[in-house]
Amino acid sequence: MNFGPVTPEPDAHTVMSAALDAGVNLLDTADVYGADANRTVSDHSEAKGETERIIGRWLARDPGRRDRIVLVTKAYGRMGEGANDMYLSARHLRRACEASLQRLQTDVLDVFMLHHVDRATSWDEIWEVLDDLRREGKIRYAGTSNFAGWHLTRGQEAALRRNLLGIVVEESIYNLMERTVELEVLPACRAYGIGLMPYSPLNSGLLGGVLSKGETAARTASKRAADGLSHSRQQLERYEQFCRDLGRAPAVVAQSWLLHQPGVTAPVVGVRTMRHLQDGLQAAGLSLSESELAELDAIFPGPGAAPEAYAW
Repeated sequence: MNFGPVTPEPDAHTVMSAALDAGVNLLDTADVYGADANRTVSDHSEAKGETERIIGRWLARDPGRRDRIVLVTKAYGRMGEGANDMYLSARHLRRACEASLQRLQTDVLDVFMLHHVDRATSWDEIWEVLDDLRREGKIRYAGTSNFAGWHLTRGQEAALRRNLLGIVVEESIYNLMERTVELEVLPACRAYGIGLMPYSPLNSGLLGGVLSKGETAARTASKRAADGLSHSRQQLERYEQFCRDLGRAPAVVAQSWLLHQPGVTAPVVGVRTMRHLQDGLQAAGLSLSESELAELDAIFPGPGAAPEAYAW
């Protein structure tokens, strides 16, 4: 989502090429990515889809790249002014899929993801259009993002009634500081064989060594990160000291911790620079011991699984 508004296209192409050369084989994006929050409303709407276009031009430079990657994009957000230009209606999902294919310059999406919950559209309607798109060869698999455990259950049971494969992956916010998915989302994913792709592995930069970077980094943090910093400073001090004792960068440790959680397929690294890519690659090679994982749990306790987390 950083490609375009934050990372210029030439730099984005360099990062993607380096990632592919290093063995990274998944690119995750969405149709609404590409707009700069500082633009006017009209410019903002026109810029949506730019991240997909940047990826599409990178793929077109070397057609052999397409077969080497798993390409994920999402639909839900507003892409036009019409009543059906957002959410998960059959009409919008079909138009969103076909528009993403055009921007990405590909014939098929490996995973077409529902970007958010739409309580007004039934799973029967959603699965009908997703099944049509799959039969037409436009998508290979279906995924979800930001779904609660019971949403996943209803979706998977609806797919089973239609003898469909169903959801293969859920993308949720998950990191050492934000562990709510451990209550029901992660157990539901494990039970149904759904992979989990955590996004925001550094919790808006808080787990990337924000204290050691000094007050300038703290002042320039997003509102969400600034609020988290004010509430969790003592935890972050303990965490950064733990990382110093371990001899590893906080960004590497946070992403490595996610890879140690059962059911996690791959953290989504919000790369803006080559350094961010390098941190992610280092995390993939870092093995944390049971005692180190226990110490991280002591610093950032998780809620546990439902219902034991809150009932006898």
